[in-house]
Amino acid sequence: MPVGVTLIGEGVAPGAVLAVTGGRVAIDTGDRVEVYEQQAFLAGARSASYALRLPPQAKATLAPDGSFVIAEGAAVRAVDADGSTRWKLPHDPWHGGRREPRAPGFPAVSPDGKLVSVLTPMLVDDVARAVLVYDEPHRGYGRDTLLVLDAVSGAVHARRQVASVASGVTQHWQPDGATLVLSCWSAWYSWSTWWIDPRTDNLGIRGGTAMREVSGSLPGSAQVLTMRRAENIAYQDDCDELALHDAVSGEQVALFDLEELATDPDYDEFDDAYVLDAEHVLVTGKVHPQGRAPEVCHWLFEAVTLQPPGRMRYPGSVSEEVTPLGDGTWLTRQGGRLHHWALAAPAGGTEGHVPRGPDAGRR
Repeated sequence: MPVGVTLIGEGVAPGAVLAVTGGRVAIDTGDRVEVYEQQAFLAGARSASYALRLPPQAKATLAPDGSFVIAEGAAVRAVDADGSTRWKLPHDPWHGGRREPRAPGFPAVSPDGKLVSVLTPMLVDDVARAVLVYDEPHRGYGRDTLLVLDAVSGAVHARRQVASVASGVTQHWQPDGATLVLSCWSAWYSWSTWWIDPRTDNLGIRGGTAMREVSGSLPGSAQVLTMRRAENIAYQDDCDELALHDAVSGEQVALFDLEELATDPDYDEFDDAYVLDAEHVLVTGKVHPQGRAPEVCHWLFEAVTLQPPGRMRYPGSVSEEVTPLGDGTWLTRQGGRLHHWALAAPAGGTEGHVPRGPDAGRR
């Protein structure tokens, strides 16, 4: 069943949208991050408030206070809006094979801006303790270490080794700061995900799940959204699934097999999932209709039950680049064009999901 959407703004985007936080929008232009005031950006501003030039392959996270936390190949550092370095924490270099070592994912800042979580690698001399990394036969790596740092000083607040040697990392803090969800992708093992209590000295693990990556959490609840993709690295590993988990009990509370949406289960791919608000989740993917060119699709899901009302009906083609704004609206970017969307009003209804007032903006 088609789900209607409404275009509430559009314009030209100078790069990919990295984050929307603290009333600011961070844009990755390729060699630097530009920061805009959110309302001005959605109203068409073209002059950034400030910008930061990045080293190659660095991954920058915008903090609520407007500073940056940057993960590099052999260090993590914090940089203020004026470009001055607040602190720097060196660590062993990430494995990189023939390419330069680079961080596998973005650092994450707690919702109150006081803490920073970052995964770091560890070289070991003892061969018996080393973990085989397929592209680093001459280096011995032990298990990665999760660090929670003081955002102001960089001091280590807590640390814990986790069962990964990651080449992909996704982190998510729940809005109340009571849970940190860490997902690590390790070669031959897929994703491992843990629910972690960041307030304890040893970063206590409450539980976790395998083969699934964290995608976000439902506002006002302890429920965490994860996604499993068909990786074909193990026998019958051909599942694409959306799931909800309770981050306190660890219980899986909802599950949806995305194959039910596929036109050709052998070829269709599901890319990512995004929490739009407490009631809605958006899933992106690519389908291969028989006799036609592949196309990118978006589906809407009911957040609590993970049941899909249907495929979202856009007025034209759409990309897989999605940025939720936290108010039920979202941005897509395609060919340098940025579009701001809302769910259309239900048939016969008088209220839709289009935000009113100055935040609605025009691009």
